[in-house]
Amino acid sequence: MKMHGLGNDFVVVDARRRDWPVTPAIAQAIADRHMGVGFDQLAVIANGSGDAHLTFYNADGSTSAACGNATRCIARHLMDESGKTALTLTTDRGALQACDAGDGLVSVNMGQPQLQWDEIPLAHEMDTLHLPIDGDPAATGMGNPHCSFFVDDADAVDLPRFGAAHEHHPLYPERTNVQVAHLIAPDHLRMRVWERGVGVTLASGSSSCAVAVAAARRGLTGRSVRLSLDGGDLQIDWRDDGVWMTGGTSHVFSGQFTAQWLEQIG
Repeated sequence: MKMHGLGNDFVVVDARRRDWPVTPAIAQAIADRHMGVGFDQLAVIANGSGDAHLTFYNADGSTSAACGNATRCIARHLMDESGKTALTLTTDRGALQACDAGDGLVSVNMGQPQLQWDEIPLAHEMDTLHLPIDGDPAATGMGNPHCSFFVDDADAVDLPRFGAAHEHHPLYPERTNVQVAHLIAPDHLRMRVWERGVGVTLASGSSSCAVAVAAARRGLTGRSVRLSLDGGDLQIDWRDDGVWMTGGTSHVFSGQFTAQWLEQIG
């Protein structure tokens, strides 16, 4: 299936009835927007202890423990399939709760943010709210590492250059997602995203959660905030039981890989 959440697009493979091991080469081939299908992330649905288990791959073939928008898209598909209005989806991030939020929206609890340096992880002990990097970013873990910059104008930042320069910063041994955001109102932020292993994306669920948490920790906003991304808006609510993300989803088409193409990519 090809799906997207606010333009953050995914190829989703349903492997519940037939195991389909993914190698970095396979993920890279599918990600190719000219000779494959194209995606920001590849997600594989497998059987698990909950309603399903999800595994995520970046466009460069690396794995990611969490992908919030893909989780919401898959939750919508599984709820439509089963008739359920609430699900438990297991990931390398842990068990995530998802539910129908009404009006075509889906909410996912992305779990508690990781705020300690060794959880994110960072290279050594430091204040995660104020990193010793030009621009004074904050670090947050949401199953993957994030580096959030609060700037005067997110749209004025040369994001391809800025994101690439910070993804491999030595303070982040596992690389990092990079966000730039500015305050519109105490409950509204404008943000843009560079995802590790992918590049600029129109939206990112885990990045939105990270920015909302960092903004609340710095006192810029409350714990409920609207994030306006290039692809649309997400609502983030940092509650006692975790960071809830709510937004729309889109199932673009369903199909199958041909045997010839699969043979070509090995």
